[in-house]
Amino acid sequence: MHNKDKRDFLIKILAVVVILLLGVLCYVFLISPAINSYAVKAYNQGVQTAIITIAQQAAQCKQVPLTVENQTINLFAVECMQQNIGTQTSGTISK
Repeated sequence: MHNKDKRDFLIKILAVVVILLLGVLCYVFLISPAINSYAVKAYNQGVQTAIITIAQQAAQCKQVPLTVENQTINLFAVECMQQNIGTQTSGTISK
């Protein structure tokens, strides 16, 4: 009966190991990709929102400061500059 107890114990240990391995495989192939997919979608949505906001501010003829590391670049719509040049020169040209 001693051998049967050892065999039962070994079967229980192997069953636990198989269940743990199934859990790890389930996480690796099902849960983790779902989490990563959500994170990538959220990241892309954030990037898209930031770009749209910058474009909207520039389209309203507002100066948009963009800082990368220690350098700041002021973004300004070219159309707004052309409008400003047109309004400045139209007052000085006499016909």
